[in-house]
Amino acid sequence: MTKAIDRATAHFKEVMSSDLKGPIEVPEWDLDVYYHPSSTLAEESVVIDLQQQGKTTEALVVTLINKAKDKDGNKLFELTDKTRMMRAVDPAVILKIIGAMNVTPDMDETLGN
Repeated sequence: MTKAIDRATAHFKEVMSSDLKGPIEVPEWDLDVYYHPSSTLAEESVVIDLQQQGKTTEALVVTLINKAKDKDGNKLFELTDKTRMMRAVDPAVILKIIGAMNVTPDMDETLGN
């Protein structure tokens, strides 16, 4: 008999192994960003903690670090890049990428795109 946790983890494994979304064209950086729309609760908990501390900008940067991938699914950034991103990267570009990641197909239809 299959346990519920086995079914739940099998589903999440399928979600995370599905095709990457994107590309999000980022001409400012001369690259394309791909991403999985989902992430682990461990990753999300860090973002939620930052938001609850009022560190919304830092939460956005961590979200980008966690989700941004190349076309082969390799991470574009490491958590060690966070400080540099916070201090030396155009926030408008980060917001543009995060915004594009948060638009779902249902939203596209709702917005008439």
